[in-house]
Amino acid sequence: MIKRNLQTLIESYLFQKKAIILFGARQTGKTTLIQDLIKPYKDQCLFLNGDETDTSEIFSKVNSTKLTPIISKYKIVVIDEAQRIPNIGIVLKIIYDNFPNIQLIATGSSSFELANKMNEPMTGRKLDFHLHPLSFGELVNHHGLIEEKRLLHHRLIYGCYPDIVQNISHEKRFLASLASSYLYKDLLMLESIKKPILLEKILKALAIQLGNEVSYNELSQLLSADKNTIEKYIDLLEKTFIIFKINGYSKNIRNEIKRSRKIYFYDNGIRNAILGNYQSIDSRTDLGALWENYFISERVKVLANTIPETKHYFWRTTQQQEIDLIEEKGDDLLGIELKWNPKKKVNFPKTFTNAYPNAICKVVSPVNMEELLLDPNLRAL
Repeated sequence: MIKRNLQTLIESYLFQKKAIILFGARQTGKTTLIQDLIKPYKDQCLFLNGDETDTSEIFSKVNSTKLTPIISKYKIVVIDEAQRIPNIGIVLKIIYDNFPNIQLIATGSSSFELANKMNEPMTGRKLDFHLHPLSFGELVNHHGLIEEKRLLHHRLIYGCYPDIVQNISHEKRFLASLASSYLYKDLLMLESIKKPILLEKILKALAIQLGNEVSYNELSQLLSADKNTIEKYIDLLEKTFIIFKINGYSKNIRNEIKRSRKIYFYDNGIRNAILGNYQSIDSRTDLGALWENYFISERVKVLANTIPETKHYFWRTTQQQEIDLIEEKGDDLLGIELKWNPKKKVNFPKTFTNAYPNAICKVVSPVNMEELLLDPNLRAL
């Protein structure tokens, strides 16, 4: 088993009078992480699966009197796939308020369902964590820096979902299954998703446009679909942890691009599976986009739970000057330019360096990627 960094972080918050909520896409290993987390409390833990009918029955018309004989003797109560439980926010609030000595843990694969149902009832009572596909740092911890960097070509094509990493000879079959409707099963169950074929077309269009700015108007024309519907579907895809958006950075310069966005996939393998393109690195025409998506998604992973207040942007002017990634935390600013070829010379635009003289500017290639992917505190953000 590959140890997840998030497990250590969550362990530090156990029994601190807060419910722990673990979000993440399907098949990222949420259940495995929680099962490993509770091993020391095996006889003191109640593990409930929200997919099971009897679990739903337990929490139907729930009250503290009904729950007392079921959960009161346990030190930890886990509700896996919590989004399946009707009125989950009220259920968690009742447990939290009436059984203060119980550590409550809930997992969910769809943040839009779980968060919407629990935010108001659980305000001030919970801590949220996000589990992504395996990170570069976790894989380095598992089998070493040299070996993981040797596998970079493989990661760019097949990604870092646990099943893919641990079944190297079956990547295409596993990815085909993962990138099918299973990955966005939660979306397809929503009544508001009336056009699943459109959802797949949007994903394919986003995969093709990887690394480029995304216009909802252009997508609307390309797919012959309503712009508002496309925007809603993209928002839902983001809330199921398949994609994420970064916006243009604009503070000081009149001609900075403001109202624009780029959309990346949390995992390269999912993106390539959507296109059915598993060609080797040597044959790719999209190598720059693959490297950009890989590094930016990895950087998002490494900061998401450790320095969550960090904001991510890209920077571009109307004169086509650009920087791939901007990170902002308070008054600190970092500009990152990504190059696959470490020998390629890079000059950061003077428009940017003059406007933001205190910003740190860094060129990142596969040669030095570990400086920003292993320990976020290597640079004072």
